[in-house]
Amino acid sequence: MMRLYDSRRAPNPRRVRWVMAEKGIEDIEIVQTDILKGEHRAPDYVARAGLANVPALEIDAETTITESIAICRYLESVYPEPNMFGTDPRETAVIEMWMRRAEMLLATPLMMSVRHGHPALAAIETQIPAIAESNAAAATRAIKVFDRRLAESEFIAADRVTIADVVAIAGIDFARMVKFAPAPEHVHVARWMGAMRNRPAASAGV
Repeated sequence: MMRLYDSRRAPNPRRVRWVMAEKGIEDIEIVQTDILKGEHRAPDYVARAGLANVPALEIDAETTITESIAICRYLESVYPEPNMFGTDPRETAVIEMWMRRAEMLLATPLMMSVRHGHPALAAIETQIPAIAESNAAAATRAIKVFDRRLAESEFIAADRVTIADVVAIAGIDFARMVKFAPAPEHVHVARWMGAMRNRPAASAGV
């Protein structure tokens, strides 16, 4: 049985849990790892994962992979339905493009704004308020890009939920810790957020 080292508080593990929920994957053992207590830095964990990162997927006794997108790609290969990464070269490239945009323009800035802006994260980060402010501003600008896209598409990258949607919603939801929310005029993002939060994956406690 594969084993996922998870952390309920963190957004990157949530990406993996969301993909698992969309695909109905139930045969992977979940091991909670408390990052605020530093459990991801324990010598046995680092020896297994290679880095003090969560999530980590232990595939077998020899192989453990980290990085949420790498894990999700592996799960896509093993559990191919429903497809979340593309069904042909064109669609795969479009989904990859929007996934990268969601990660670089939106999710990463939002995660940095929380890491440097929420008092609880001082346990794992030397916080610099200016970093929190600049990253929140960058994400606010990026929301406009996604609002324009969602004016013409039900979901970010395709006519169905893909990894791009998962990356974006995990970042946005995490940033509620610092009271981040898209502006009211971004009605298409609001519609999409409602659709994502009403999915079975979200209602299952992902």
